[in-house]
Amino acid sequence: MKQLLRARPLLRNARPPQVFVETSRGGRGAEAHGRRLAALARTWLMQLAPQYDELSVVLVRDREIRRLKRIHFGIDEATDVLSFPLGKPVVSDGGVPTPAGDIVISLPTARRQARLHATTLERELARYLAHGLLHLIGHDHTQRNAATRMIRLEQRLLGEVGLIRRTAATQRTELRRALKKKTAKL
Repeated sequence: MKQLLRARPLLRNARPPQVFVETSRGGRGAEAHGRRLAALARTWLMQLAPQYDELSVVLVRDREIRRLKRIHFGIDEATDVLSFPLGKPVVSDGGVPTPAGDIVISLPTARRQARLHATTLERELARYLAHGLLHLIGHDHTQRNAATRMIRLEQRLLGEVGLIRRTAATQRTELRRALKKKTAKL
């Protein structure tokens, strides 16, 4: 985890952003993981988008993230992480930038995926946080060039393969298995 916490030097007078973590809906162990995520989020937000001074991270159960995905994206299924950006930073007269937005993470999904990929829950949550944060600050992976940039940024933050590349590799493996089963039946 030490590798995940490395930060580039900040500009002088840069104030660390406030990170609010809501853990009451995340189930067992959410509070301890929330503290670690807050430290990572603070570091990464200062590295990637120092113009933001605030971020919220919410740890929830699968039912809650499924409900949010259905309401906001019209897709009725659980997922690992959702991002809700609050728009581009606008500096007010007081010099305070706008908050970055909210990142919602499913703790049960992170537990399952950590077991599936033989990693720690801490690393899996960091992977979701990195992915969600990059979406919050405007990155996307719907087109090849944008996905390549987002993959590089995830790897820079995590020091290892991020969510996009791992998801693509998992999907290729599952497709190969399905094709093998299908050809074996013929």
